[in-house]
Amino acid sequence: MAVSPPTPRIPSLNALRAFEAAARLGGFALAAEELGVTPGAVAAQIKSLEEEIGAALFVRNARGVALTPIGRRALPGFVDVFDRLATAVHELRQDAAPHKVHIAALPALAQLWLAPRLPGLRNSLPGVDISVTALETPPNLKRVPFDICLFYSDEIRSDDVWTEADALLPVCAPELAETLTRPGELKSAVCLTDATWKDDWRLWAASAMPGEDFVPKGPVYSLYAVAVEEALNGAGVLMAHRSLVEGHLRSGRLVAPFTQTVPLTQKISMWIQPGTRIPEILENIIDNLTKEHR
Repeated sequence: MAVSPPTPRIPSLNALRAFEAAARLGGFALAAEELGVTPGAVAAQIKSLEEEIGAALFVRNARGVALTPIGRRALPGFVDVFDRLATAVHELRQDAAPHKVHIAALPALAQLWLAPRLPGLRNSLPGVDISVTALETPPNLKRVPFDICLFYSDEIRSDDVWTEADALLPVCAPELAETLTRPGELKSAVCLTDATWKDDWRLWAASAMPGEDFVPKGPVYSLYAVAVEEALNGAGVLMAHRSLVEGHLRSGRLVAPFTQTVPLTQKISMWIQPGTRIPEILENIIDNLTKEHR
């Protein structure tokens, strides 16, 4: 009589994903955000996995969770497996829909740097669908299906396909610029500030107005594009990132009342998922977006 022993069952893929994300990111809430579920769902998946393997993977306490020795030993292998799985899925998507490209970008870069270049991109590459998602922080391309990232970066990364230096400079409407002759006059001017880059005024003033006690006075905006629009409307002087207002400077709608510029330590960086091939369409998009800066 033939004997058919039961085949060992692999734990649920969702449970393994929940463990890998929580262990890699250091918490259930961060894992839930990445996976698009609730922290409770992550906790339930991990509890189910622990019950199935018969060992605890996390220590729970009032401050959060920490990996057990078993969990720490398992993590590198699971990170590697899910990295390779994500790469395979990414390339599968590219092969299945080669004319669809999804770009993730910082909101200011999406609105002021990328958007003006999209019409030319469509003309150069007819039939290519380009989607843009604005995000405040760069995504992990090994875990989300974006083809290109466009953000400011503190360092050049190995997977960068293009970087561009940027600089700070005050800009305003031409009528307002006529009333300004030296940087010290900004002390009594309306200064427009972006909430995310609120330190930009200090950085520029330290170079352009050394030793002067300067504190910008004026409204603060959580969207940089709104601050630029208000500068165009003559509402005040904006501390600008040159790359984001260069079109308005060329047209004369904004002017720089002073010659002093201060290089930014961060660069505009464009990168793709490391370790993946670059299809011809993606190469063409990158070339078209960056050709004027090369």
